[in-house]
Amino acid sequence: MSSIPHILRGKNILLGITGSIAAYKAAFLVRLLRKAGAEVKVVMSPGSEEFITPLTLATLAKNPVHSDFTEDKHTGEWTNHVELGLWADVMLIAPATANTLAKMVSGECDNLLMAVLLSARCPVMVAPAMDLDMFTHEATQHNLKMLREREVTVIEPGTGELASGLEGKGRMEEPEAIVTALEKFFGDRAPLAGRKAMVTAGPTYESIDAVRFIGNHSSGKMGMAVANELAAKGADVTLILGPTNVPYDNPAVEVVRIVSADDLLAASAERFASSDITVMSAAVADYRPKTVVNHKMKKSENELKIELEPTTDVLKTLGSQKRPEQLLVGFALETDNELENAQGKLERKNLDLIVLNSLKDPGAGFGHDTNKVTLIDKRNKIASFELKSKADVAKDIVARITELIG
Repeated sequence: MSSIPHILRGKNILLGITGSIAAYKAAFLVRLLRKAGAEVKVVMSPGSEEFITPLTLATLAKNPVHSDFTEDKHTGEWTNHVELGLWADVMLIAPATANTLAKMVSGECDNLLMAVLLSARCPVMVAPAMDLDMFTHEATQHNLKMLREREVTVIEPGTGELASGLEGKGRMEEPEAIVTALEKFFGDRAPLAGRKAMVTAGPTYESIDAVRFIGNHSSGKMGMAVANELAAKGADVTLILGPTNVPYDNPAVEVVRIVSADDLLAASAERFASSDITVMSAAVADYRPKTVVNHKMKKSENELKIELEPTTDVLKTLGSQKRPEQLLVGFALETDNELENAQGKLERKNLDLIVLNSLKDPGAGFGHDTNKVTLIDKRNKIASFELKSKADVAKDIVARITELIG
């Protein structure tokens, strides 16, 4: 198996199974993919059901298995083959018979599996399985050549005893080797594979009494988007998330929940030394009540005065501990002298990159699904971007991180 940890975690694998005796290996393959953290959906050709049951595969995949254009012939509910193709990060056909390889080349679409394949926009991989003479036949070799030219990844079959009793090449590769091929496939496309990343997001709440607190309007959406993009680029990501009502569920990201600035400091300090990339996007309270009442204070006509004290500067603390090979990213939300203030923060806190946004820009800052940022690195390279979705802003940030980390 690959030495890159978690590279398949959260990946969507669409497994196509065709009518070969090697279909029995699909059960082991699904189990290994699930164990590696991948999400698996299965599409079967009609012939494959003679070798392995949909019930077996559905149980192992923990998802319904699709084999027909209609899910329920009584109601007319249909299988959305386009949606399946859009869902997948990669479509893997294993086993892929000589017949299916020929259909892939010609574009023949006579079953659900081929309809999904022809509408899929994701990369495609095939693991051929057939007898020796079929595999070495000129037509099969031509079809494999055509598929490679179309950028289909071919997982070469193994050599050994075949169903016919012959010895030779044509055995579908073993499930462990197929998983390794998938790990290499994603690893080659994941520039941050093998890197550990820590992202902070959301607000902190500083207690006044048992029910009241000092906080801010941060939703955590920007940090969540950065965590998602880092994971998509192969990093092993931990998201330290403050109290927010925005749901977050990415199986490729470990989530640590915190409430206060002290919680954030403790969680960050515990993980910072082992992080290659740290992105501090949380909106940390600068002050907290000096004294916290452990019960609910009753309202009165008298004026209430709360004495505040500064919270620990988490970003500055981490900056003082940063090693040369680590990359530390901060955020600056400004209202005046934006560029000057962000550059000052970059230097004071020993950052490698700072993400500047301004509350003066419509659609930027707290409470929006969009943001408008300027990226400034420690060499004072400045790049400004137009208003974008936070998911697209995260792509810009992670692209710059990838450049800086080399």
